[in-house]
Amino acid sequence: MNYDIAIIGGGLVGLATGLKIKQFDPNLSIALLEKESGPAKHQSGNNSGVIHSGLYYKPGSLKATNCIRGYQQLIEFCREENIPFEITGKVVVATAKNQIPLLDSLLERGLCNGLEGSRKISLVELKELEPHCTGLAAIYVPQTGIVDFKMVALAYEKKLAGLGADLFFEAEVLGITNRGGTNVISTSGPEIKAKLIINCAGLFADKVAAMTAEEALEVKIIPFRGEYYNLKKESEHLVKNLIYPVPDPNFPFLGVHFTRRMAGGIEAGPNAVLAFRREGYRWRDINAGEFLESLRWPGFQKVAARYWKTGLGEYYRSLSKKAFTNALRQLIPELRDSDLEKGGAGVRAQACDRNGGLLEDFYIKENPRAINVLNAPSPAATSSLSIGETVAKLALARF
Repeated sequence: MNYDIAIIGGGLVGLATGLKIKQFDPNLSIALLEKESGPAKHQSGNNSGVIHSGLYYKPGSLKATNCIRGYQQLIEFCREENIPFEITGKVVVATAKNQIPLLDSLLERGLCNGLEGSRKISLVELKELEPHCTGLAAIYVPQTGIVDFKMVALAYEKKLAGLGADLFFEAEVLGITNRGGTNVISTSGPEIKAKLIINCAGLFADKVAAMTAEEALEVKIIPFRGEYYNLKKESEHLVKNLIYPVPDPNFPFLGVHFTRRMAGGIEAGPNAVLAFRREGYRWRDINAGEFLESLRWPGFQKVAARYWKTGLGEYYRSLSKKAFTNALRQLIPELRDSDLEKGGAGVRAQACDRNGGLLEDFYIKENPRAINVLNAPSPAATSSLSIGETVAKLALARF
């Protein structure tokens, strides 16, 4: 089966990329390959459902520009497709004195990214917004919202199929060869031939990239599991909308926070622990080969040496509900262990370079045969249509 473009990965970014290509040039033939039985089975469908505003990202970075543009496109798409969403706003709260300068810098960054109306609020106003939350200082970001990203992905899928793309599920990519300038993709389903490959494989993006690259990759995907608790029904009154801590600027995770879900309920978390396999959603999910591959990567060894105390703390919170609760109590002191019940988990595909850098920005790398999206963690869900547009323009330049 012959196509102009084969997109590997049926998450939000892969689907949105196909959608943008078809909107720009309906005549290009597209195959989308996904190893699971449907779309958004991993990162795209196991996140907290937050529509991110662009608060955290360095002005001018791919994350900042794509998040801000993607935010607007996502809201417009949800309105057009009648997908429920809500702009709730959120508070970010400093709970220690050394966090206050970081909070001020965060607000300045948000304003640089165009988040009009974001402001420092008094502790009285914090109590008005979130009556059970305490802290030393806080900011309010009105643009943040919530949505069910599984619904978004299903709408992308339907629209993409309606534009004439062929979607192949249960089609795991097993190998890619080059025959006379054409990419021949062996899968667990049909064999696909394509002039160009777009790699949006998420947790396996580095593996797919290696199938088309002539030189060794300088990054590896390291899987970090984020575990959640849910507030019990009788304790949901403790949170009105979204409550976030001030993040550690040296660590690419936002810290445990509270999120109201679009479908109802309040989620608390996530922590961030090294997963024992790339799709390791539980402690018992172990793949020795994948785990050893993470441990042997020179970059991860440097990360572990630098952040071992932080890592041990995350594992401790994973194993101890009391420790997890204590972290959350920094924001809501009256929270008790008995207010929480076990929730779900997601796995973040975090690119790590050889020098021990956990890549903060989105990372797209091209070679003659493929366009590889090698780092697209949060806020990729919010940014998906904008990332798709960025990749689509790179692809269209090839035809």
